[in-house]
Amino acid sequence: MAARAVAAAVLPLLLLVVATSAYGGAHGRRPISRRSFPKGFLFGTATSSYQYEGGAMEGGRGPSIWDNFTHQHPDKIADRSNGDVAVDSYHLYKEDVRLMKDMGMDAYRFSISWTRILPDGTLKGGVNREGIKYYNNLIDELLSKGVQPFVTLFHWDSPQGLEDKYGGFLSPNIINDYKDYAEVCFREFGDRVKHWITFNEPWSFCVTGYERGVFAPGRCSPWEKANCSAGDSGREPYTAAHHQILAHAAAARLYKQKYKAVQKGKIGISLVSNWFTPLSRSKSSVIATRRAIEFMLGWFLDPLARGDYPGSMKELVGNRLPRFTKKQSKLVKGSFDFIGINYYTTNYADSLPLSNGLRNSYSTDAQANLTGVRNGVPIGPQLTE
Repeated sequence: MAARAVAAAVLPLLLLVVATSAYGGAHGRRPISRRSFPKGFLFGTATSSYQYEGGAMEGGRGPSIWDNFTHQHPDKIADRSNGDVAVDSYHLYKEDVRLMKDMGMDAYRFSISWTRILPDGTLKGGVNREGIKYYNNLIDELLSKGVQPFVTLFHWDSPQGLEDKYGGFLSPNIINDYKDYAEVCFREFGDRVKHWITFNEPWSFCVTGYERGVFAPGRCSPWEKANCSAGDSGREPYTAAHHQILAHAAAARLYKQKYKAVQKGKIGISLVSNWFTPLSRSKSSVIATRRAIEFMLGWFLDPLARGDYPGSMKELVGNRLPRFTKKQSKLVKGSFDFIGINYYTTNYADSLPLSNGLRNSYSTDAQANLTGVRNGVPIGPQLTE
């Protein structure tokens, strides 16, 4: 089971390298190997707690929104599965780490389950020492095998208790609760963890969970999906994103002010973005391409780098897009030591007509039509080729 667990996480990366090498050989390009990368480049793998850990009902862990989502809406999961057991790294982590070492991995990025640390999501509700022990054991095992731990504090599994209490990331109350959770992690693990990632792919969490309703917490405008009973696809994604950006900044500031000097670590965030290229040479396609980039990458990167959202978002989303105060803008701007980018694919972009405004949605706000095909030809070689 553990071998399958690591293989499931690593295989896509191996396939990418193999496919790229094969493609390079067939087209006269130099194959990729470790020697293609600079000295000190880290090779590793990454997992998320709900998809990988298992032990959902063990060790004092509280429920997350993904527990609720998969149990109450199995119809929204392709094979109707859940993360109760997953690949059982909760019990098999030593074997997993051994396999990482055998495969020559330098680093392992894993996410901590918020509710394994704070079962109801709050510091007031108490710290779960069994959860602390589990992650201490995992970190120590990694270090004993020469594998560097990279810790993600949030990979989409927010506490169900906070969802029930005030709506989770739809409420600004979550900012302080997240900061409290982050501080427990800094205090308990920061003597050994030197790389912290506050949020993994906030775009994915906000769009799939609050605009499309296909991931937890499964919210969207009822007209967007027949099985969405509550939500607002034109407002809630922006609200949740705003609070994640502020929560990131609060945790990063705390780490830098209180822990960084002693622990000598770094803190950042992992974003996700496709790349976009114009469908045609028309001015409208070129402008739509810029908007597509701003609505995906710029949505989060602009506040982090400049302290505010892209101008196109402010113009097109209007009062549905939250605004940063001057104090918040100052807090957010530059609130990182590093930024990670997860990249999966590239799309063509073309101009999309303006919505009539009656059914606002993040997907139409950018006024960009995205496709992977032009004149019947895919934008690039397929992975299977």
